[in-house]
Amino acid sequence: MKRPEGFDRGRQPGSGSPSGSGSAASRPAGRGGATGPAAPPSPSAAPEARTPRPSRPRSRPSPPEPDGAAHGSTTGPVPLPRRGSRPRLIPARSIDPVEQARRRADHLERSAARAARRAERAEARRFTRRSRRRRLLTWGSVAVLTALLATVVAVTLSPLMALTDIRVTGTVRLDPAAVGGALDRHRDTPLALLDEGGIRSDLEEFALIRSYSLEVVPPHSLVVRIVERAPIGAVERGEAFDLVDAAGVVVESSPERPTGVPLIRAGEADPDEAAFRSVAEVLDALPDELASRVDVVTASTRDDVAFTIRDLGHRVVWGSAERSAFKTRVLEAAIAVNDPAVSWQFDVSAPDSVIVRRL
Repeated sequence: MKRPEGFDRGRQPGSGSPSGSGSAASRPAGRGGATGPAAPPSPSAAPEARTPRPSRPRSRPSPPEPDGAAHGSTTGPVPLPRRGSRPRLIPARSIDPVEQARRRADHLERSAARAARRAERAEARRFTRRSRRRRLLTWGSVAVLTALLATVVAVTLSPLMALTDIRVTGTVRLDPAAVGGALDRHRDTPLALLDEGGIRSDLEEFALIRSYSLEVVPPHSLVVRIVERAPIGAVERGEAFDLVDAAGVVVESSPERPTGVPLIRAGEADPDEAAFRSVAEVLDALPDELASRVDVVTASTRDDVAFTIRDLGHRVVWGSAERSAFKTRVLEAAIAVNDPAVSWQFDVSAPDSVIVRRL
């Protein structure tokens, strides 16, 4: 049977060779690209069915090689040929050095910013920790001091620290029970609330008290230490004799002259008079042994103090109260070197040149 014109695949009209070359052209055969004469298709052969084969994974494009690579080396992706189709080229991704440097700089800048923020947070935590510690210490100290103050106030103002025992010491002529009885109104008072002004007014009733001191002994005691007035002599006033101290305060009165104390004859024996003050200073400066042997002391001014010594009959011209300690040593030396059986007058008003005269 004659084949119709135009149905022969791969042949052109008027040509007996396959289409595309005009002669026995070679076509790529197989995957290796080998060429050979194309076999004409059999007229009786049926077109064979092509079964799809699974596609192979594409290989990743290799990175571009640097400049100066060997000639013939591929810098782009390797084409993956498909069976029955022409290979498709995958374009290579171009890498810009400027863009890469910019990205690296951005990354370094972000890293530096994160490090700076971390450093700032650490510094803030450090300063916050220090201020918090100071604040805790301050408030803790305030709380402790407040608690201690409240405890002290509660204890001192409570009846647990009330006055129940009054002890009086240092009395010779005074009765300690009388002094303690004058302070009974202060009992059952908290020690911290004792009225010192009230205690002073209560003790002023006793003329023999020259000075005193108070000592609080917790939890219930008060110690009153008293210094009594020491009489320096007796002053004759009418028919009575008053024992007076250096301030002229009357310690005791009696109708007879007290023994063992000198008799003071210095005007009216007024404490405001200069003569009496000078006599008091002289008697106060004399040693106890010598002062107990003084019989009568006279003075009309502050510079003419004189006294007599009992049993011996000596008379001493003292003068003023200045340099009394030195005058005392000079007088004792003068009495020691002179005959005690004879009455003498010792003038020590000028102690550098003592004058001794027989009476």
